[in-house]
Amino acid sequence: MKKLFVAAILAAWVPTMAYAAPAKLRFGIDPTFAPFESVNPQGELVGIDVDMGKSICKRIEADCEWIRMNFDGVIPALKAKKIDAILSGMTITKEREKQVLFSDVMYASSTRLMVPANSEGLDTTAESLKGKTIGVVQGTTQAAYADKHWKGKGIDLVSYQNDDLAKQDLALGRVDATLQDAAAATIFFESADGKNFKLVGTPVSDAEVFGNGNGIGLRKDDTELKGKIDKALADMKQDGEYAKILETYKKYGIKEHE
Repeated sequence: MKKLFVAAILAAWVPTMAYAAPAKLRFGIDPTFAPFESVNPQGELVGIDVDMGKSICKRIEADCEWIRMNFDGVIPALKAKKIDAILSGMTITKEREKQVLFSDVMYASSTRLMVPANSEGLDTTAESLKGKTIGVVQGTTQAAYADKHWKGKGIDLVSYQNDDLAKQDLALGRVDATLQDAAAATIFFESADGKNFKLVGTPVSDAEVFGNGNGIGLRKDDTELKGKIDKALADMKQDGEYAKILETYKKYGIKEHE
C-alpha cells in the first residue's frame, strides 16, 4: 500500500514539475525588422524583442533559443511545434487571435509610407496612390491594411518575403513606396542607405487590422506558458526593467500601448 501511495504521489507530481518552466524556449524571429529584431555587425541578434525575450527567459528560468525564419512562416512553424513562441514584432489582431494565443501587450508603434527622399505628393489615401506600385511584406499587418483599403483601387501591390527585399526594390525604383512600420523605417534612416529615404503621409489607422499593440504569439492551448510570460512582463514593469528597455527604443516611436 505504501508503494502504491508513493507511486500515486509521483504520478501527480511529475507533470506539474514538467511544466514548471520549459528548459528551452524557442522563439520564432524574422531578424529583418530593426529596431524590433535584426543582426548586428558581430552576427548577434539585437532589438527590443530580443531584449524583452531575454528578460522573460531569465525570469521563467528558461534558455532562449532564437529560430530565424521569414515572417510569413512563423504561425505555421508555431502550429507545427517547430517553435514555442513568436517574438517578431507581431501585432495582436482579431484575425491572428483565431490562430494564436497572445501574451499581454508589450508595446505599440505606427505605420506610414517610406519613399525615396526626392519623392513628393504621396499620402496614405487610395486617391493619392492610384497608379503607384506599393511594396508590402507578406503576413504583416501592413499587408493586411493594403489588401483591405487599397486592393482593386488602381494600386499595384507587390508582396515580399521580408523587409530587406522590399527596401532593396524601393532603392532600385521598382516600387514607388513601401507601407512600413515607422519604427523600422526610422532606424533604417540612421544607416548610409537609409539617408536616401523618408517617411511621408498620415499614419494609417484601422483597429481591426492593427489591433492592440505587439505581443508574443503562442499555441492556443499553451495557457500555462502564457501565464508565466505575462507574469514576467508584469514583474518587468514593476521593477523598472520594462521602462529601461522601452527608453532605449523610444526615439524610434515605440511606446507603451495605451
